[in-house]
Amino acid sequence: MSTKMGKGTMQQNGTRLAGKVAIVTGAGAQGELTGTGQATAILFARQGAKVLLADLDESNAAKTLNTIEEVGGEASIFVADVTKNADCQAMVEAAVSRYGGLHILFNNAGLAGAKTVVDVEEDAWDRVVEVNLKGTMLACKHAIPQMIASGSGSIINISSIDGMRAGWAPNIPYAAAKGGVIAMTTQMAVHHGRDNIRVNSIAPGHIWGSFVRFLAEESRDLRKRGTALGTEGTVWDVAWAGVFLASDEARWISGVVLPVDAGTLAATPLALLEHLR
Repeated sequence: MSTKMGKGTMQQNGTRLAGKVAIVTGAGAQGELTGTGQATAILFARQGAKVLLADLDESNAAKTLNTIEEVGGEASIFVADVTKNADCQAMVEAAVSRYGGLHILFNNAGLAGAKTVVDVEEDAWDRVVEVNLKGTMLACKHAIPQMIASGSGSIINISSIDGMRAGWAPNIPYAAAKGGVIAMTTQMAVHHGRDNIRVNSIAPGHIWGSFVRFLAEESRDLRKRGTALGTEGTVWDVAWAGVFLASDEARWISGVVLPVDAGTLAATPLALLEHLR
C-alpha cells in the first residue's frame, strides 16, 4: 500500500458515511506524500460524506479537493487557523451552511515539537500545545452544539502513541499535548454521550506520510523493526480507522483510544530485541 493517492489505497466508493457531513482539520498535505487528514478526507468523501476541508494553507487543501472531485465526491475548502476561536466558529458554521448540518469532526491539525523538558523553549511549548490541544478543544466547542442540532455526532481526535508512552526521541511538548487530547477525549465522551455524540481518539504509531517526510531510510527501517508486525504503516491505515469510528458500525463505541501502531504498544523493548539488533 502506497501513501501516494493510488487506486489501491482508496478502493471503490461506498455508502458507509452516506448522508453525513464531516469536517476534517489539517485536510491538506505538503509535498508529494499524502497526509493523514488528506487521506481521511478522501475516504470520507468516497464513503458518501460531504466534507469540509479545513486547513491553514489553501493550496495544500486544494490537492485534496482535486482528488475528491476526480473520484466523484463532494467537498469544499475552508481556510482556518484552529488556534483561533473565531476561525473554528466560522468553520463549523460554514459546514452547516454549505451542507445542512454536521455529524463528523476529525481533529487532525497538528504540529510536531521536540526537546526534553529541560531543553524546550517556552514559545515552542506554547505553540505546539496551542495547535494540538487548544485547536482540538476549540473545534469541539463549536461542533458539538451543531451535532446536537443534527441529531448525532462522532468526534475523532488524532493523538499519538507518544501521548501514552515515551517515544524514540524526546518530544515533551508534542507528547504532553497528545496526552491532553486523550484526556479530553474521555471527558467529552462522558459529558456528551447523552447528546448522542460519540468521542474517540486514534493514536497512530510509526506511520509513513507527509508529517514525517524528512525521515531517513535508516530511521524508517528502525521504526519498522520496532513494531510487533515488523511493518510500516501508512496514513491510509489511520484513515480507514477513522472511517470505522465515524460510521454507524461503531455506534456503541465511545471514549476509547485506538492505537493504530502495528502492535508497538503491546511489546516492551526487550520483547523485540532480536528484531532490533
